[in-house]
Amino acid sequence: MSDKSCRTVTGIDPLNTSPLGCCNKTAMPPPADIVKVAIEWPGANAQLIEMDQKRPLSSIIREVCDGWSLSGSEQFALRYADGPQLYITEQSRGEIKNGTILRLAISPARAARQLLERIQSHGIDARLEALKELAKLSADPTFAAEFINMEGIGTLARLVESGTHFGEMLAFTLTAFLELMDHGIVSWDLISLSFIKQIAGYVNQPMVDVSILQRSLAILESMVLNSHSLYHRVAQEITVGQLIGHLQVSNQEIQTYAIALINALFLKAPEDRRQEEYTNPLEQHLTEMASTLAQKHLRSIILNHVIRGNRPIKAEMAHQLYVLQVLTFNLLEERMMTKMDPNDQAQRDIIFELRRIAFDGENDPTGTEKRKAMYSKDYKMLGFTNHVNPAMDFTQTPPGMLALDNMLYLAKVHQDTYIRIVLENSSREDKHECPFGRCAIELTRMLCEILQVGELPNEGCNDYHPMFFTHDRAWEEFFCVCIQLLNKTWKEMRATAEDFNKVMQVVREQITRALAMKPSSLDQLKNKLRGLNYSEILRLRQSERMSQDDFQSPPIIELRERIQPEILELIKQQRLNRLCEGSCFRKLGNRRRQEKFWFCRLSLNHKVLHYGDLDESPQGEVPFELLSDKIPVSDIKSVVTGKDCPHMKEKSALKQNKEVLELAFSVLYDPDETLNFVAPNKYEYCIWTDGMCALLGREMGSDLTRSDLDTLISMEMKLRLLDLENITIPEAPPPVPKEPSSYNFTYNYS
Repeated sequence: MSDKSCRTVTGIDPLNTSPLGCCNKTAMPPPADIVKVAIEWPGANAQLIEMDQKRPLSSIIREVCDGWSLSGSEQFALRYADGPQLYITEQSRGEIKNGTILRLAISPARAARQLLERIQSHGIDARLEALKELAKLSADPTFAAEFINMEGIGTLARLVESGTHFGEMLAFTLTAFLELMDHGIVSWDLISLSFIKQIAGYVNQPMVDVSILQRSLAILESMVLNSHSLYHRVAQEITVGQLIGHLQVSNQEIQTYAIALINALFLKAPEDRRQEEYTNPLEQHLTEMASTLAQKHLRSIILNHVIRGNRPIKAEMAHQLYVLQVLTFNLLEERMMTKMDPNDQAQRDIIFELRRIAFDGENDPTGTEKRKAMYSKDYKMLGFTNHVNPAMDFTQTPPGMLALDNMLYLAKVHQDTYIRIVLENSSREDKHECPFGRCAIELTRMLCEILQVGELPNEGCNDYHPMFFTHDRAWEEFFCVCIQLLNKTWKEMRATAEDFNKVMQVVREQITRALAMKPSSLDQLKNKLRGLNYSEILRLRQSERMSQDDFQSPPIIELRERIQPEILELIKQQRLNRLCEGSCFRKLGNRRRQEKFWFCRLSLNHKVLHYGDLDESPQGEVPFELLSDKIPVSDIKSVVTGKDCPHMKEKSALKQNKEVLELAFSVLYDPDETLNFVAPNKYEYCIWTDGMCALLGREMGSDLTRSDLDTLISMEMKLRLLDLENITIPEAPPPVPKEPSSYNFTYNYS
């Protein structure tokens, strides 16, 4: 008998991989290198085979072709029948699992050659169908390599440059081009200037098809992000002013791509604008980029048409708004890292101006150089640390000159507030005066830390604040609100100079708690801060401490140890129930706006993990029938997190991103396979890592488990320790009260 390891199986359902499936208890388990799959071919019955992963793929394909009497097996290949329908190669065949449905298809090289011929044919309908199929196949790396080797990229570029394609045909052409370039096989530097001009023309046209505009914006963004030389060319063809018009449309996808391109242009702008290689138009473009991000027109359009639009903000739009916010604040980095030159008269004059506004009113008729040397008393009342030469207070970076800029803005724009703060503290004799200068410098440093001024945007972060888009000078106004808060908190704490650090800690807590509430305007921020006075902070701290109290008496410790297993079992069941409901995860690729999702959930008997790709983020639970892949829990070896995850080791770009690393985990299962996750947020990360540990019988060690355990144990202990003497507890629960006659009532939580 011939030893055939790829053979048709009769009477066996290869899709039944459940450990509860009917089988002979004495039968040996199949070898680890054997996977049971079904292979389809149009118009024929599917072949059910056992695939030996040690055999060459070409040999398996030849045997499959023989089963259907197909000649020329070298012209065929295997693809997945579901999901993205990727080609299977020697490198990727290890991902095939028991029960997978495959499809016999023409080989990538043959498909690429046929499509290349069809897109150059004269028939319009044939060319359209070919481009449509090409747009779909281009996402496959195996096909993309073959198509690119046949000069396919150049062919598509010439079709675009010719300007003869419109509508669907052009949209499919641009889609295929973008998918092929995203594989990173061909350098973006090879793109011609005429191609760039044609793509830029689509963006600048007043009336263009939405799909064409969307892909054109995405192509320009990829050019800017992936090529230093193309940045200059794109910057000469596209201005921020031209992109602003695309923010006023009702299509949020177009708005997202437009803001993404604005962010890319600014993010890749050369830092050294004085290098000789940059031409004057580019220098002007850089200046325009810096000023445009802060100008009222762009800000107001984003506020009115995006943030306050009629549609909820999607995750990708939130990310782009966050990136724009970070880049806007990063314009402050130069001043933040600039030390004051004590010998620079222009800079010293700013300090003189602060003193004049506070103490001399509008005019200072005796303001001579001789008198300026005698101002040390005034500088002390202004709260500077160095009374003789306050310029020395601004030599530490951060915050550098940025602190002086903030103080001058407050003094000139909010003059009454500035004078009130300075004078009410300079006239006190009880050692409770709040040193304005020192506070303003330290507050500026604190705000830079809270808003991460000077740091690059984090991939996957959506933490933007709508209020920063409501004012042309949002940073300065934010400082003015916070300096008044600091002065108020100082008085509430009856602080002295020795309490300076304590006051700053309280103010930081007040600001971070208020920002976490996402106020939509600066006025709302003021209201939030008003409610977070020092007494409220003390109350919140006390409440949080009470909820975390751990009584140390032996009886209490014994009670806690007795309760803990019950609570841990309760947490475990909650985690497993959440895994049964399932979660949606986003695939991180080269181009984030073309989002792809996959869903994973645990079977109700806790024995199988079901997962599969989705076209869009689901609204609610995804049925098991739509999840084509599965992993028996019995095959899972372990769960690894963070930098130990295989997909974190492979993707150097993600390796550098702390936030993505903190949300990454991988499930390792037989025979050395991995299922890689990047959770959408910290909560889902904790739920899934805890749930997987619970499935494997291991300790749940996430921050969420510790928090839940402390909260539930504290609640249970307080209930059990209630003084119930002389209190009769009814055996039956009290009756549910009748519904009110109307619901026209409210409760004021303030």
